[in-house]
Amino acid sequence: LATADHVLVGTCERTMRVLPTSVGAAAPTAATAGTAPTQALSARLAAAALSSLLFVATPQMQILGGFSPVPAAVADGDTQTFKFPPIDRSNKKRCTFVSSAMGQANAARDSLYDLRECQMVDSKAPGFDLSGALMASGDFSRADFKEAQLSKVYAPGARFDGADFTNGVVDRAYFKGASFRGALFNNAVLSASSFEDADLENADFTEAYVGSFDQRKLCKNPTLKGENPKTGAPTRESAGCPP
Repeated sequence: LATADHVLVGTCERTMRVLPTSVGAAAPTAATAGTAPTQALSARLAAAALSSLLFVATPQMQILGGFSPVPAAVADGDTQTFKFPPIDRSNKKRCTFVSSAMGQANAARDSLYDLRECQMVDSKAPGFDLSGALMASGDFSRADFKEAQLSKVYAPGARFDGADFTNGVVDRAYFKGASFRGALFNNAVLSASSFEDADLENADFTEAYVGSFDQRKLCKNPTLKGENPKTGAPTRESAGCPP
C-alpha cells in the first residue's frame, strides 16, 4: 500500500502543480505561493483516501491471494461452477435449433436457450445464430453448423463428432471435455474458446483463425493428431502446431 500511496501522491501533486497553467489560470505569484504546502497536504490526503478505497480486500481478492484495484474479470468458461435451472423435459420442442433474432454480440435472447442433453445427431443449423445456447452433454454429431454463430456457447461434455463448422464463428465458447473427432473447422473463427480436455483427433482446422495465445493452448492438447477422414488434412499441421 505504501508504494501505491507514493505513486498516487506523486500523481496528485504533479496534477496540482500543472493544472493552473493547463486551464489558462495565472501562474502562482508571491501572494499565492504560501498556498503550496496546503495544496501538497490536500493532495496527500486525497491520495491516501483514494488508495484506501481502491485496495479494499474483497472476498474475491482474498481468494486470488492478493489485492487488485478492481475486481478481477473472469473470462467466459473460467468460472468453476454454473447454476442453471433444471431441464424442462416436458417441453417436447426444446431440442430444436432456433436462430436468435436479437444479434450474437452478447448472446442476447429473450429466454434461456436450453439444448442440454439433447440428441440431435445429423441436425442442421447452417447460418443460424445459436449464441448463448446451453449444449452441455448433448449429442450434435455430424451436425451442420456451416456459417453459424456460436458465441458464448456452453457445451462441456457435448459431442460434435464429424460436425461441420466451416466458415462459422465460435467465439468465447466453452467446450471442456467435449468431443470433436473428425470435425471440420475450415475457415472458421475460433476466438477465446476453451477446448480444454476436448477430443480433437482427426479434426481439420485448415485456414481457421485461432489467436496466438489460444493456439498455444490448443497445441498442448494431446489428442491433436490423426487426419480428417473427409479432407485428408493432418490435424496437428492444420492447426498450425509444430510436429
